[in-house]
Amino acid sequence: MNCIKFLFSVLLVGFFACSASAKTDLIPLPQKVTWGKGNYVMKKSVTIAYVDPQLKPAAAYLAQNLTAQSGVSCKVASSRKGDIRLTLRDGKKSGGYLLTIDRFGILVSGNDYNGVINGIGTIRQMALQHSFPYVSIQDEPRFQWRGFMLDCSRHFFSKQEVEQLINLMAMYKFDRFHWHLTDDQGWRIEIKKYPLLTAKGAWRKYNNQDSICLRRASQEDNPDFLLPNDKKKVEQGDTLYGGYYTQDDIREIVAYAKQRGIEIIPEIDMPGHFLSGVSNYQGLSCFNTVGWGQTFSSPICPGKDSALEFCKNVWKEVTALFPYQYVHIGGDEVEKDNWKKCPDCQKRIKDNHLKDEVELQSWFIHQMEHTINSLGKKMIGWDEIIEGGLSKTSTISWWRGWVPDAVSKATSHGNDAIFCPTSISYLDYAESPDHLNNIYTFDFQSDRLSAAQKEHVLGVQGNLWTEWVPTYDRMMYQYFPRMLAMAELAWTDPQHKDFTDFRRRVRKQLLSLHQLGVRYHVPSITGMNTVTAFTDQATLHVSCDDPLAVIRYTTDGTFPNTSSAKYEKPIKVDETTHFILRTFTPEGKGGELVKADFIKQGYLESMKVQPSRTGLRAAWHDFPGVKCALISQAPLKGNYPIPDVMIPEGVKGNIGLVIRGYIKVPKDGVYTFALKSDDGSWLKIDGNMVVDNDREQSPHEEICGQALKAGFHRIEVRYFDHNGGMLRLNVFNQEGKQLLPAELYFN
Repeated sequence: MNCIKFLFSVLLVGFFACSASAKTDLIPLPQKVTWGKGNYVMKKSVTIAYVDPQLKPAAAYLAQNLTAQSGVSCKVASSRKGDIRLTLRDGKKSGGYLLTIDRFGILVSGNDYNGVINGIGTIRQMALQHSFPYVSIQDEPRFQWRGFMLDCSRHFFSKQEVEQLINLMAMYKFDRFHWHLTDDQGWRIEIKKYPLLTAKGAWRKYNNQDSICLRRASQEDNPDFLLPNDKKKVEQGDTLYGGYYTQDDIREIVAYAKQRGIEIIPEIDMPGHFLSGVSNYQGLSCFNTVGWGQTFSSPICPGKDSALEFCKNVWKEVTALFPYQYVHIGGDEVEKDNWKKCPDCQKRIKDNHLKDEVELQSWFIHQMEHTINSLGKKMIGWDEIIEGGLSKTSTISWWRGWVPDAVSKATSHGNDAIFCPTSISYLDYAESPDHLNNIYTFDFQSDRLSAAQKEHVLGVQGNLWTEWVPTYDRMMYQYFPRMLAMAELAWTDPQHKDFTDFRRRVRKQLLSLHQLGVRYHVPSITGMNTVTAFTDQATLHVSCDDPLAVIRYTTDGTFPNTSSAKYEKPIKVDETTHFILRTFTPEGKGGELVKADFIKQGYLESMKVQPSRTGLRAAWHDFPGVKCALISQAPLKGNYPIPDVMIPEGVKGNIGLVIRGYIKVPKDGVYTFALKSDDGSWLKIDGNMVVDNDREQSPHEEICGQALKAGFHRIEVRYFDHNGGMLRLNVFNQEGKQLLPAELYFN
């Protein structure tokens, strides 16, 4: 950091004139930019002036960041004159601003306080890029809800770490922080009426999520998976992990976020995901024994008045800490088996003329919403709260992409919706090479919603669940650069967007993030497959979008380190070779390990068969497991003809598929198979494993090759999932042309 400040101090005598390309490096892209000729010279000491008293916190926020980022000495003054002037203007859209830079200095005129904050975000980016070109920027957000969610239950993040995150997100014009404060794995917010929630519920012995993190730290040679020592304590000889926020901590974080134009929405998840609550107080669960059911944990007992009273008291303390419109109730993934056996729940169903346990959950949600409304707040819940009916004031967070009608149902009744589908918004998923593009080009169901319904789309947010995110550095790695795409999706009108230009701007922003010490995900090494099959000779030709990244590799099975061979040009391969590649930052911090196997092989002989039917056959097994090899041992639920490798229509729940048939290749050659699935899958050809994608995972694609003789080859694809996954297989010939399923598959 000292060397960065020294470099910046050298540049302070006058920021160098920027090139034309450097003028468009902002993220999110502004709505309208008019460039002047010339550059403003930032002095070593500047005055940040404001007239309206409500802008004093904004001026202080800008001063803090200019000093921290660049070493500029900043004076904040209530005045009309200054090097940087912050003002309010009459403007219609909240968050809009006008930024003018000329020889007189920098002027930010906001439509409101948040507009000034958004203009400051632009200034912060320019300061990191060491350039203040003359410009007029007229800008406003596409959506009012530009959010990020952090789960602090599965793994805990300190007050300082949460504030660092908020400060960074403000630079990219995010304005909503959805804070997941409670779950089965830890209760993170002090409730004075129920002290055991944090005295016991905030601490745990290492669980399976911690064990996986520690195993990954070793297997992937990555210290970002180690559990931080400041999140541990020893009690009666046991090492416990955890932590929580006092109510004073909460107030300070809320004030810190407010200064940066960010509203905080607390989530207290109920009636499910509440194990850290029901484990520590009697009268909350259906039975005295609590734990895990077939899929999820023991929920609150909505049949007991004591449980309802407990939840209402929690909401009273929580709502008093957050001075904003919304709170989040969760409401997802509830194990209802206990309710079916519980006399109290069955009595509640009977007394309230409810049909079943699904309606009992809705009844509970409505009871809590009544309390929340009486406390002056509105309720948000995950889209499961649609089941059983929505009140007029509730809002959904749409996360289940496999339930595409959820938004249409909610908005057709006048309810608001926030988009956060797993396909783009679940940032705990591994970052695939196409994830940035998928976020950037996401369509907000424009063909499903009427103009009136679109008015109820509040915006979009990125969600980070932290089962396997134990450190701040790993948090940053999962958020960035994907949150840059989320920022532009939420802010910039579609007609101004261009993904090629966005990728160029991302490369510039990575330099800025590096200056700030952010441990971002280095863009994936591209250009190679998991397995490249060849019969004579092949070439390893890879690249990385990060201008700072150095690629190193090994071929002896060891992990690359800073002393390993540096990839500088394409490498010819004429024998079976197993590459392990890794990117490194200038400081020597290693990125993800990438394996690329080059396998020299002969052609698989074709089979002497003549299948007459096109397509494949799929057998669906009721499979709750996580290993493809075991699928066929589970009970058979049905057989389906399918035209392609896919999940047959109507197949859901516990899915175990065994897909069989033949693949017909037109000529001898090396064929490439791209198998993408959520969760696990494999592909065998003529009994040989070609693609092994057999693991629990978010959508992940493995690309492998196989040399095949012309003709028919037996194919088997296996796949498992339990909660709305996906399955796809694309096949390419030696020239890179994709083969059509109708000409490819037979049975």
